[in-house]
Amino acid sequence: MGDESIGGPVPERVRGGGVQSLDRAFALLEHLADGVGPDGVALSELASRSGLPLPTIHRLVRTLVASGHVRQLPSRRYALGPRLIRLGEAASRMLGEWARPQLTALVTATGESANLAMLDGDAVVYVAQVPSQHTMRMFTEVGRRVPAHCTGVGKALLATLPTVEVRALIARTGLPAATPHTITDPALLLRELDRVRARGYAVDDAEQELGVRCVAVAVPGAPSATALSVSGPAARVTWEAVERIAPQLQTAAQALAGQLAAAAPG
Repeated sequence: MGDESIGGPVPERVRGGGVQSLDRAFALLEHLADGVGPDGVALSELASRSGLPLPTIHRLVRTLVASGHVRQLPSRRYALGPRLIRLGEAASRMLGEWARPQLTALVTATGESANLAMLDGDAVVYVAQVPSQHTMRMFTEVGRRVPAHCTGVGKALLATLPTVEVRALIARTGLPAATPHTITDPALLLRELDRVRARGYAVDDAEQELGVRCVAVAVPGAPSATALSVSGPAARVTWEAVERIAPQLQTAAQALAGQLAAAAPG
């Protein structure tokens, strides 16, 4: 379907070999995902973000609600629907498989566990891991959700966001302490994110779990905020080791970014 007027829809147009209404529906889903929060998103906000006419948005959202891909809240605002959960889980598994060669190479090069994580709402979720061969190693359950502010992957991902978005996340979640080393002051966290941007990688220095050090980098240009990390006991992941691991992570992140770009439609 194309732009609609009050009198009804005009014939659907095909753009670039695809159906325009599908392009628009997926764009609305992405805007809803960007606006994830307990209060949902109003149709007027979707119109402002997408630039689409309100009647077009109303028709598309009504169809998405009927299919379960969008849900209407009691406030008459809208949020992502339950039908997307299965799709998201399948996509996460596929991303994990794409990243497995890089994760395996990182384990071989560093001797420590390698992880893939994504920013999901206000938290970080691990979507893949290749464990170290050491008897004493870090093991992270795939699907585990952790706070962003006290993890290497979380700080790497927060550093890719505008400061205003980081402040809004902090306002929603707070900065609870997981260990005595967790950053709990918003100003200190913002300064830490500046350091992450400057050096190109993040470090969790016993901030999520005592005795553990983690190095992480964001995957550049990923369609969803994604990061790679290497983690292990601080006795092995020394600060000298961090200097060696960071460039290896950056190389792996670039390789994964290339895979994702090649898989994206041209």
